[in-house]
Amino acid sequence: MLSYFFRRLFFVVFVVWGVTFATFFIANVVPIDPAIAALGDNAREEQIREFRERYGLDKPIWQQYLIYMGRLLSGDLGNSLRTQRPVVEDLKEFFPATLELSVAAFLVTLLLGVPAGILAALQQNKATDVTVRILALIGGATPVFFLAVLLQYVLARQLDLLPVQGRLDGFTFPPPRLTGLMGLDALLARDWAAFVDSLRHLVLPAFVLGLFSAAILARMTRATMLEVLSQDYIRTARAKGVPGRGVIFRHALKNASLPVLTLLGGLLGGLLSGAVLTETIFSWPGIGRYVTQSATSLDFPAVMGVTLLVGLVYALINLIVDLLYAFLDPRIRYA
Repeated sequence: MLSYFFRRLFFVVFVVWGVTFATFFIANVVPIDPAIAALGDNAREEQIREFRERYGLDKPIWQQYLIYMGRLLSGDLGNSLRTQRPVVEDLKEFFPATLELSVAAFLVTLLLGVPAGILAALQQNKATDVTVRILALIGGATPVFFLAVLLQYVLARQLDLLPVQGRLDGFTFPPPRLTGLMGLDALLARDWAAFVDSLRHLVLPAFVLGLFSAAILARMTRATMLEVLSQDYIRTARAKGVPGRGVIFRHALKNASLPVLTLLGGLLGGLLSGAVLTETIFSWPGIGRYVTQSATSLDFPAVMGVTLLVGLVYALINLIVDLLYAFLDPRIRYA
């Protein structure tokens, strides 16, 4: 088990290096001068020359990559051309908001997708099954921006039930920043007003972001449950008088969990990296909104920093999913 963990960890390092290699060279083949993008079209030649010398842009591309990797290994992702701050500091500020939104959306995915898939499999070809499949099809086909604007109009503008944007209202004082997760920080500070307000702001974007993943998860759960429910050991368990809940949760769901777990790993990585539209529409101060603003302003260090972070998150999630296989299925052993 330990040797397998270190092999997979080496694979994670290799993937992260591949991400740095790809993003660096893609950023450098774009026909845009970073110096002009940072200083503006009205910059003088002396300013442009000084900027290139300062950041090593006057050197060959392979030397630039070695300089970039040297800084990266020391924890330096460079400075953002837009915010004029270290990219690491920007990521520390904006990533907790994305993490909070993604975890909430992941909970929405689990709470909607898994029960709906199980219910549809148990009621195969009945009204419940047809309804779940239709709703899953609609949820998977509805664009995120359309659903977000629709719910904003109905729940926020017309019914005035939930706020439209941000993490807190303007008149609510934010709690002391400890983790960057607004709800958790409010709990730690016992600031119940800020906690309730943060939850109200989190509900709508989390539901919008998690609905698409819930639709995919419901269809996968239904398919795997139908396959497992048709196996001989399920019929044997029922013949022995095992209660219905025991058959469903102890036998069927447990054996159907591996494909679902694989999908959940990909969905969680997608939630962490795919919140660009949701964060932009709801003015959520996360890395999705940050990288959008950075890309439109040609802020290459910030875009490369976010890409590296997303690649690292994906690799770590896949590592955790692989390790969980052995706990869910005793037949799997990592020698």
